[in-house]
Amino acid sequence: MKYLVLGSAGQIGLSLCAYLRDQGHSIQEFDIADGLKYDLRRLYNSSFRQALYHADFVYFLAWDVGGSAYLARYQDTYEFIMNNVAIMHNVFDCLYEAKKPFVFASSQMANMSYSSYGLTKSLAEKLTQSLGGVTVKFWNVYGIEHDPAKTHVVTDFINKARHTRLIDMRTDGTELRQMLYADDCSEALYTLSQIYSDLPREKEYHITSFEWHSMQQVAEIIAGHYPGTKIQPALAKDTVQQDRRNEPDLWIRQYWQPKTSLDQGIERIIQAMEKSQ
Repeated sequence: MKYLVLGSAGQIGLSLCAYLRDQGHSIQEFDIADGLKYDLRRLYNSSFRQALYHADFVYFLAWDVGGSAYLARYQDTYEFIMNNVAIMHNVFDCLYEAKKPFVFASSQMANMSYSSYGLTKSLAEKLTQSLGGVTVKFWNVYGIEHDPAKTHVVTDFINKARHTRLIDMRTDGTELRQMLYADDCSEALYTLSQIYSDLPREKEYHITSFEWHSMQQVAEIIAGHYPGTKIQPALAKDTVQQDRRNEPDLWIRQYWQPKTSLDQGIERIIQAMEKSQ
């Protein structure tokens, strides 16, 4: 099968492309990180239309997004909102014309109406539904990241522990999250593509670990790999998700189960980061 991965240079995209290749499939990578011709905000992008024409299946992962620090700073700006509106307009319009099967990557924050990020994802879910695609909801996926401006909490904490032996947190660390290793996420995405035609469209597909951990626990796991590392919580509460506790739908578990514990996933990320230096 020929897969087109939009957002192939992101932490989920990188893992997904590697996973698909291991399964013996052909991959077309498409990410603005590889040059302006891969800019999905551009209407009538001939490079995108050509890639879409040759694809059998599309993963729509591309989005202007980053970790909590990035969202806190940018998600209410004109540029952030319009970047994602432009990506939606272009990609969904082309998917409508091409009639290709696709999975759209949403977020468990899509029902958090105070969040500009959540609102754009919610609108995209409606568009996905209108085209007969499948929406998946990611819950704090972590993996290898290459853009330092958009790093998420695991990468951020690892870098702090490695370079300064001090994990100075943005919050008090009490907020709870469900963290999922990117390779497990990739397996879930691949599994859904293989049974795409049989998936009930009215169901929700939550890709998560189904286990809650506090940010303090995440910091403690990472600090344990770097002796002498201190953890310094802040006084502030989380302002991005405002510690709102969604509960994941369990429907996907009849097709896929996460395999990697938080300890195992963090260790693998650390090993990969140390090896790359």
